[in-house]
Amino acid sequence: MTATDPALTALSQGWCALSLLHGKIEARIERALQSGHGLSVREYSLLDVLSRQHSGPGGHLQMKQVADAVVLSQSATTRLVTRLEDRGLLTRYLCATDRRGIYTDVTESGLALLAEARPTNDGALRTALDEAARNPELAPLVEAVETLKAPTPAA
Repeated sequence: MTATDPALTALSQGWCALSLLHGKIEARIERALQSGHGLSVREYSLLDVLSRQHSGPGGHLQMKQVADAVVLSQSATTRLVTRLEDRGLLTRYLCATDRRGIYTDVTESGLALLAEARPTNDGALRTALDEAARNPELAPLVEAVETLKAPTPAA
């Protein structure tokens, strides 16, 4: 294949369209969450991921798993956790069975803010998708996003 190969050009255009859709969605949600709740998209995502943890076996995530879930490096995730902890939205404590492990839980204040922000996030997402669907280049991607099913948790 050469750099001017039509298959590579189409692949590149598809990637550009996907990147554009992501950027438009993230910017819309960022503005809505910042203005309505003082949260960034990353902060909201972190609170959301951590709110789904539970105390049973396998219920808490390691920092690497959290970082993967919010698409950040481990060091950036740690800084984000620290900022939210400083705001009283998260708390950290040592794992009872492995003193090297540190768990992070969402506080009652964090859960309340997340519950308040969830409709804002969902509404901004819906608006961004509706706007993007009017763009012929993005409409197929919007359709694909709308038909995706949530992954089922591993048993």
